[in-house]
Amino acid sequence: MHTPVPTGTVLDRILEARFAEVEHRKKVLPETALKYGVAAATPLRDFTAALSRPGINVLAELKPASPSRGVIREPFDPVALATSLENAGAAALSVLTEGEFFRGTLKNLRDARKNIKIPVLRKDFIFDPWQVWESRANDADSFLLIVAALGDKQLAELLALGRELKMEPLVEVHTPAELDRALQAGAKIVGVNNRNLKTLDVRVETSFELIEKIPEDCIAVSESGIKSRDEIEKLRAAGFDAFLIGTSLMLAPDPAAALSTLLGKAI
Repeated sequence: MHTPVPTGTVLDRILEARFAEVEHRKKVLPETALKYGVAAATPLRDFTAALSRPGINVLAELKPASPSRGVIREPFDPVALATSLENAGAAALSVLTEGEFFRGTLKNLRDARKNIKIPVLRKDFIFDPWQVWESRANDADSFLLIVAALGDKQLAELLALGRELKMEPLVEVHTPAELDRALQAGAKIVGVNNRNLKTLDVRVETSFELIEKIPEDCIAVSESGIKSRDEIEKLRAAGFDAFLIGTSLMLAPDPAAALSTLLGKAI
């Protein structure tokens, strides 16, 4: 049985709920059935290549709600959002699929991806191999791994399974110790979460504090709290390859226009 690791943060309540849900769903839909789904899934798109293109690579996030803000965008149309953000220049999409706290669904991911050509990351709380199979069976091209919620053995196992399925995961860290663990496990796409899960405060400075420890052969992603082109330019100069931006886009009256502004494009 694979269980998430207690973090001593608000994350624990989410992980407890996800564990109960995953255990239930595993009984309803065994891994064997998911593997048939993987065989029938649409061809993978190259998430790694999307985040390492020349220029500004924004991983635009479809996020209906969050524990810290409640409902962020309503009504929420994943297809319209996905197509408009792709047209505005997003390198890839991140789609929340956790339902209780973020109001996400796997259907949102499938529907969004069906209507675009860029890769899609499944943003969820993944701690069991069953969830990785589930991600690919639902057409995800990558998935998130949160180091704070995983033991070293779990992290290595989930990374290995992702690569077996040709899905390179985004491995998220917040502290130097978590970064060391991610690199020891062999992470190739490292995301620095600027949000402190204990306080929910967001400090973009966290990215600047950790970037020097991220090897050049890794793809470095700055996540959370990025609101301006100036911040993006400073993060790029520091060495970041890509930027996960969700809340500021979802709060904008026109998310595609907001993304165009961040990318420096004419609206």
